[in-house]
Amino acid sequence: MWHLATEYLKQFPVLAIIGARQVGKTTFSKQLCPDWAYFDIERSEHFEMISRDPGFFLQQYSKNVIIDEAQEYPELFRELRGVIDSNRALKGRYILTGSSSPELTKHFSESLAGRIGVIRLDTLKANEYYEKPLSKFYDLFKTRITDRFAISKPLLTNEQMRHCWLYGGFPEPMLTGDPVFSRRWMQNYQDSYINRDVAKLFPRLNSRAYQRFLSTLSQLSGTIINKSDLGRAIEISEGSIREYLQIAEGTFLWRSILSLSHSTLKSMVKRPKGHMCDSGLLHHLLKIADMESLLVSPKVGHSFEGFVIEEILKGMNAADITNYDSMFYRTYNGAEIDLVLRGTFGILPIEIKMGTKIQARQLTALKTFIDENNLPLGLVVNQSEEPTWLSNKIMQVPVGCL
Repeated sequence: MWHLATEYLKQFPVLAIIGARQVGKTTFSKQLCPDWAYFDIERSEHFEMISRDPGFFLQQYSKNVIIDEAQEYPELFRELRGVIDSNRALKGRYILTGSSSPELTKHFSESLAGRIGVIRLDTLKANEYYEKPLSKFYDLFKTRITDRFAISKPLLTNEQMRHCWLYGGFPEPMLTGDPVFSRRWMQNYQDSYINRDVAKLFPRLNSRAYQRFLSTLSQLSGTIINKSDLGRAIEISEGSIREYLQIAEGTFLWRSILSLSHSTLKSMVKRPKGHMCDSGLLHHLLKIADMESLLVSPKVGHSFEGFVIEEILKGMNAADITNYDSMFYRTYNGAEIDLVLRGTFGILPIEIKMGTKIQARQLTALKTFIDENNLPLGLVVNQSEEPTWLSNKIMQVPVGCL
């Protein structure tokens, strides 16, 4: 991520760093450019200084400036375009950060198209928490995928991965290492997210209904979402459910995974799946406090699946793998593949299993998908000890390899 950010500063006048609250956007920005001027629009004195006359402010601070939570003052984007266009050849002038994807991307596309490079900062990936390098696993996506794939032993143990799975990746509670503090932090995050961030961005939102929505949504993490059923469950309209899902995804709380749009098999489920982006926050909403409770929870399989998908997508992001789709596949007769990645590297189907071993009958859907689409490789990610070929086209990959 650091390399990508420095490259974007050389290529664009503006670098935007987006991501959920409390993932470390401010810290990352200041470490990236420690000598730059810093302004936080959520601080009243900085907001007053900028909003009083944004044109004058940008004249005074025409380069080497970090502006935090930029979505709080949309008028800034129009002024920023004029300042940038007065000297388009000058790169690396501004860093903008923000926590609301819908608002920011709207302004980026309307005011700063072609002038801005955008990176998403996620919660900590497991290797980052344990201060390990990014796995070589992601080299797989840098060329066309073939069946001649080799992977080294896991960088992290299953125990280490389970720790990250249980507690999630928000830096402050993870790095503190105190379970009691983690629970308090998560409760505060939930309260401030709903009562401050969402209420400010969407002032007409019914906060009580949205709270019920989040509680119900956590129970559905890792499943196919039926908006009508969800609306009936919490007694709000399907239109409101659609809006709430957009808010949850736009504020980086929820990730929707679309159904594979093209396959030689016809009878496919079209509704999207989804999961909570951070497993620690999910477990907080599910009132799961320790590994023992997690392992006996009926949601354990869906939770592990969401955690693994996020680890993979974080790794793709960190490895600067772009221009790809992440999807799932399911037929009406129950054949399912948890994650299908499609890009310039080809198509890679990935099954996710929580256990340490997999039975032959559990590979049926994966084998069929590989054969139907004439693919060279499919993966099974689980908690095994080392990479193993299960067949000539299916490799078992320990979660610690990710």
